[in-house]
Amino acid sequence: MSSASAAPGLRDATVPRQRDRSGAPPAGGPAPDAPATRAPRRIPALLWALPPVVALALVFLYPLFLVVRQSLSPDEGGTSLTPYADVFGSEAFRSALTTTVWLAAGSTVGCLVLGFVLALIIAFVPFPGGKFVARFIDVFLSFPSFLITLALLFVYGNAGMANGVWTGLTGTAEGPFHFLTTPWGVLLAEITYFTPFVMRPLLAAFSQLDTAQIEVASSLGAGPARIVRQVILPESLPALAAGGSLVLVMCLNEFGIVLFTGAKGVTTLPMLVYSEAILESDYPAACVVAVVNIVISVGLYGLYRVVSRRVGA
Repeated sequence: MSSASAAPGLRDATVPRQRDRSGAPPAGGPAPDAPATRAPRRIPALLWALPPVVALALVFLYPLFLVVRQSLSPDEGGTSLTPYADVFGSEAFRSALTTTVWLAAGSTVGCLVLGFVLALIIAFVPFPGGKFVARFIDVFLSFPSFLITLALLFVYGNAGMANGVWTGLTGTAEGPFHFLTTPWGVLLAEITYFTPFVMRPLLAAFSQLDTAQIEVASSLGAGPARIVRQVILPESLPALAAGGSLVLVMCLNEFGIVLFTGAKGVTTLPMLVYSEAILESDYPAACVVAVVNIVISVGLYGLYRVVSRRVGA
């Protein structure tokens, strides 16, 4: 009996267990070793940053380097600061720099005042078509600057609608509207075109303003002017700083508006670059003016970043 009872155990020890038809090991048997999986290789962050850096260098930095190198290369050959001395000593450059600065500053102030008032009306004064006007501002931002200038020429130009109506009513040979060919015409065109660039961040800031503050101030007897001065204006300072700095930089580099108004006595730094490079073929002088324009723009952008941090933009 002992041999009979030992036979099944002996048979179990000597005969391997049968696998099922699917090839899987029987239940309770040892699981086969899983194949080792390799961790995916991670691409270093430097390799991800390399393509955009190379593209930036080819598209922007290398042309900028050529401009700076040309500004240090007088017509006589070699490398010298003579082009800078010649340009800085010329009356044309000083006049263009003055005109550029006061036009940019005047346009920025006008855009801030007009943009703030218009944004207040759109955001807080309900009127039919208010949402359409707000949407139209987004579309207006995509318009080219020369299109707005041409529209002003059709209305206020020497042969525009306003002068046509005047001559038709009075019988005179010409109308009284000739300001578009003066610096004031350029100022009007720039304010007209760049005001929406101030309104867009202001409308975004007004949409996040807590209206409970306005209701509390109104319930305490504050008038509209006081509410704007003590409640709305402090909340909109970051948006004003952002929009104003953007307009200032864009006005400093504006070329199309000055060109299309035909203002003969208005020469800005971009117009001086065009005149020196295209009309005079003086490439070192044109590059010097371009470098000055770049330095002013980058400096103003750095100032904007400092101001935006302090006001919390």
